[in-house]
Amino acid sequence: MISFNKLIFVFAAGIGSVYGQQTPSQIQPLVKDLYTADPSAHVFNGKIYIYPSHDVEADVPQDDEGGHFQMRDYHVYSMDKIGGKVTDHGMALDVKDVPWAEKQMWAPDAAYKNGTYYLYFPAKDKDGVFRIGVATSKSPAGPFKAEDKPIPGSYSIDPAVFTDTDGKSYMYLGGIWGGQLQRWHTGTYDKTLMMDLGKGHENEPALSAKVARMSGDMLTFDEPLRDVQILDENGNPLLAGDNSRRFFEGAWVHKYNGKYYFSYSTGDTHLLCYAEGSSPYGPFTYKGVIMNPVEGWTTHHSIVEFKGKWYLYYHDSELSGKTHLRNVKVRELQRDEKGSIKTITP
Repeated sequence: MISFNKLIFVFAAGIGSVYGQQTPSQIQPLVKDLYTADPSAHVFNGKIYIYPSHDVEADVPQDDEGGHFQMRDYHVYSMDKIGGKVTDHGMALDVKDVPWAEKQMWAPDAAYKNGTYYLYFPAKDKDGVFRIGVATSKSPAGPFKAEDKPIPGSYSIDPAVFTDTDGKSYMYLGGIWGGQLQRWHTGTYDKTLMMDLGKGHENEPALSAKVARMSGDMLTFDEPLRDVQILDENGNPLLAGDNSRRFFEGAWVHKYNGKYYFSYSTGDTHLLCYAEGSSPYGPFTYKGVIMNPVEGWTTHHSIVEFKGKWYLYYHDSELSGKTHLRNVKVRELQRDEKGSIKTITP
């Protein structure tokens, strides 16, 4: 005999299928032969190109600084349609081909301008400090050739480049703990600063992501980095102790109906949140949760429009069950009639 609750579940799954909404059992890893994470998705030449990090087993003990995340190269993937074949275009960039970098090539992003594709990536330099590098290619699939030095004035992790409708591009970056953002709190790098400025600083404004407009050649910043302010409903900056809403890492920006949506991970509370603003610089007002915690420890995403629908790319650890060996997924993003993003429970 089928229980009433089970019958309701089957009926709900059928409704989701009828209306094109994926049920949890239909959300499968896009790549299964490699471990991939932190997917940055873009539409180039009518296809979706995905730029993830490449997780590897390095037998490094887990720590709060992410030492067990020892990624050392990037692969580029593409999809002609959601639910279709995922093509691996092979290795796009290896750390050994980046003159200034030593290790830990974490979450990348990509952009296009003036006939050139740009791959932006964080890596630790020879002094163990995260910087942001850039590599170029004439193809969105790569391979990419890295510049000899990191972007001047860059630091921390998780570069994300947003190009506005007026053609101007902006880079957002930053991550606490392993991303070392807190060590730049004074304006210069100080490796003695606490790992978590929330402890003892709960009532101070939270550390924020950084943003700068890119130069015309997309290789440097056109201005100094500035703070990205996230405000609460009363117009006050989110505080360091507000760890279910404040920024931690993984910034992303997209534009919808004239508004700028700044989305990000809260880190230790494992939420994907978003805030709205009227300028790519912000300030942004906190609006809510995009996705509740996934299986695994980290949360990192991108949001892209494709053929009139919006999609959320993200990762979890379904394939391995290990927090440092992840797999990327995609599902449709839903909004209500006011444009607010509906919360997803993975």
